[in-house]
Amino acid sequence: MRRTPPTGPQVAWFCVLGLALLVVSIAVAITIGPAGIGVGEVYSTVLAHLGLADPVLGPLRDGIVWHLRLPRALLAAVCGAGLAVCGVVMQSLLRNPLAEPFVLGVSSGASTGAVLIVVLGVGGGVISLSAGAFAGAAVSFAAVLLLSRIVGGSTDRVVLSGVAAMQLFSALTSFIVLTAADAETTRGVLFWLLGSFASASWTEVAVCAAVLAVSLAVCFGHARALDVFALGQDTAAALGVAVGRIRIVLLCATALLAAALVSSVGAVGFVGLVLPHAVRALTGPGHSRLLPVTAVAGAVFLVWVDTLARTALDPQEVPVGVVTSIIGVPAFVVILYRTSRPRVPAGQ
Repeated sequence: MRRTPPTGPQVAWFCVLGLALLVVSIAVAITIGPAGIGVGEVYSTVLAHLGLADPVLGPLRDGIVWHLRLPRALLAAVCGAGLAVCGVVMQSLLRNPLAEPFVLGVSSGASTGAVLIVVLGVGGGVISLSAGAFAGAAVSFAAVLLLSRIVGGSTDRVVLSGVAAMQLFSALTSFIVLTAADAETTRGVLFWLLGSFASASWTEVAVCAAVLAVSLAVCFGHARALDVFALGQDTAAALGVAVGRIRIVLLCATALLAAALVSSVGAVGFVGLVLPHAVRALTGPGHSRLLPVTAVAGAVFLVWVDTLARTALDPQEVPVGVVTSIIGVPAFVVILYRTSRPRVPAGQ
């Protein structure tokens, strides 16, 4: 028996409840750690920095909340929402249930850009690690677009071009690290490559949130086109959709978003792969419903994943990408099993 997709008001309630859960999750996540800080103190500190209340914490505890844990939790929420939205859009555009933000080589390109800055000192100290990673992601994505256009430009050619770019830039990254880095630098680079929010700052939160807002607006504005893309390129063209133009616009939007996120926190896998499938089972395939709910779900998910990563082996921190993979692999196996089972007609 086929489930009826939720209505507009129901989706709105999903989003409202999800946002409330996100606010509570961020507040509770900030309290978890060696310093004993309560939820009330978190809200009081935020209000104090917004000029709406008097400070209640001392300088040290105030700094822990405002300069360390709050920007880290917010950056995790932004990255979770962004990666999940990228996964939704790419799975529809490429008609591939295994598509995720890194299939276009964005992650591997960002990794190469980062190690060029950290290991080889490209830029003479003027270019930051984040800027180098973003530049590497942009170069990789441009190479994918160029290669896919040369070999035909179809969705399967885009995926294959992305795989080729991913392998190339991954090899370059490994070569640079193995030949030019010392043991300490190699360890730091490896930790960043596996994903970490340890160096989160308000600047990174603002930049990533701005890119997320623009990209989400572009994707949501093309929600109906994404619904049609799921039916196939020929069907979309027959229904009057400007297939080539819209595909480039949406691929650029998702690649820009993924590049901004990866350049700030490194590679965090499986969020863009698993979350869209899980939310699609709840909301149905319509992208006007799927996009906002997936964004909220991704934000809540990554806030708690980062909390687990920084506290599970305290004082040692586990890379976020390791935790998402440990959680994502069994979750994806369950989703794959459920979606691959043959449907039994009603009445049998």
